[in-house]
Amino acid sequence: MKILNTIIAAKAYVRQSKLNGLSIGFVPTMGALHPGHISLIERAKLENNLVGCSIFVNPIQFNNKEDLEKYPRNFEDDSMKLVNAGCDFVFHPETDEMYPEPANEQYDFGRLDKVMEGAHRPGHFNGVAIVVRKLFEIVEPEKAYFGMKDYQQLRIIQTLTENLKLPIEIIPCPTVRENDGLAMSSRNVRLSRDERKIAPQIYQILKEVKKRKTNHGVKELEEWAISQFSEIEGFRMEYFEIVDSKTLLPIKNWSDTRCAIACTAVFLGGVRLIDNLILFK
Repeated sequence: MKILNTIIAAKAYVRQSKLNGLSIGFVPTMGALHPGHISLIERAKLENNLVGCSIFVNPIQFNNKEDLEKYPRNFEDDSMKLVNAGCDFVFHPETDEMYPEPANEQYDFGRLDKVMEGAHRPGHFNGVAIVVRKLFEIVEPEKAYFGMKDYQQLRIIQTLTENLKLPIEIIPCPTVRENDGLAMSSRNVRLSRDERKIAPQIYQILKEVKKRKTNHGVKELEEWAISQFSEIEGFRMEYFEIVDSKTLLPIKNWSDTRCAIACTAVFLGGVRLIDNLILFK
């Protein structure tokens, strides 16, 4: 596996690959790789001649400095996982390489980045958009792969690609879960043993919401889910919303949309966990 630390080196590698007629599949990450990330590499490997991954902890998408400092970093371990998965190259720049000067770009996503995660993490998605655009310009992939656990991020990146008319196909990939249903996340390692036992109930509540949708209204189900979280010691609710899965705007009635998704963010101890479940599409 080729390790590329500079933009110049990455662009040279990409240029030569393109001259050789090779297509590139790309998986952007912040490292701390888990089987969910590896599933994206494996999917990309099936659909492209070359597979690349980026490992870069993007400081401008963190609202909380402490969260940035605590984000796990282990490039040696991540590299071994990528090699075992058959990844062809990894782009692993330092912060100064990506941001030699302050990043001042501003993107307009309408309401898409103002709700849910955007409401609680102002500026987060602008930071995501800045780094993803930079990575796309460096790697020039034909296809890029993103997990659906970060569903709002996926919609932002799809919209960014459409608005800028980038010649890249965004491939959504299903959330990969532990055997007990907990969505795989780099943050899970920060859960205590007791918290880890509680965490799978996030998915259990989401599944029950989907099961109940036939006989219950939107508002009633949202209130039920919030009450369920409040009854479980350890959880602190940030939001639970049922929204249109394209616009991410709240719905009042099932007839308001053709595609709905339930999204939630909760704190368990000091760890913030997000998850979602498509209710119908």
